Amino acid sequence: MDDEPLHIRAMTLPDCDRVAEIRVRGWQSAYRGLMPQPHLDALSVTADAERHRARFTRGDGSVLNIVAERGGELVGWACHGPYRDEELRTDDAELYAIYVDPGHYGAGVGHALLQESVRQRTAAGHDRMFLWVLEGNTRARRFYERAGFRADGAEEPYEVDGVPVPEVRYVRTLTPSSH
Repeated sequence: MDDEPLHIRAMTLPDCDRVAEIRVRGWQSAYRGLMPQPHLDALSVTADAERHRARFTRGDGSVLNIVAERGGELVGWACHGPYRDEELRTDDAELYAIYVDPGHYGAGVGHALLQESVRQRTAAGHDRMFLWVLEGNTRARRFYERAGFRADGAEEPYEVDGVPVPEVRYVRTLTPSSH
């Protein structure tokens, strides 16, 4: 099935259940060994889908959700928008999330979603795109580095069930030729 063409499109409200499944399964796969297992085991697709529906219906259009479809099945999701610096909005962009169904790792889904996010933020006139990644998530860090992102030295303490899982910030300059 991974040889079928990949289609990137805007997420719709009916996609929320599948997006939640991709996100939760992605957390459980990507963060195994990085976060407490009981926390990962307790993640709920149903609760996550409800959060997605709520955010989706009350959004102001500044946050964009895109999905990757292959053979009629949703296999990935990304979310991007203005950079969040506390309550201050800057002229920069941020990749808030990108998740691929674990059964489709290595098939170009994440790359396609990232490239489309970069393209959309570049077209919107942003000069830079930031993202946060768990410090210990070497697979994700290599993925972003291959796509031209670089750690800029900013770190954010993050804790899950009392266990520190610090995040590091990555940045990439966006230019009209960067997509």
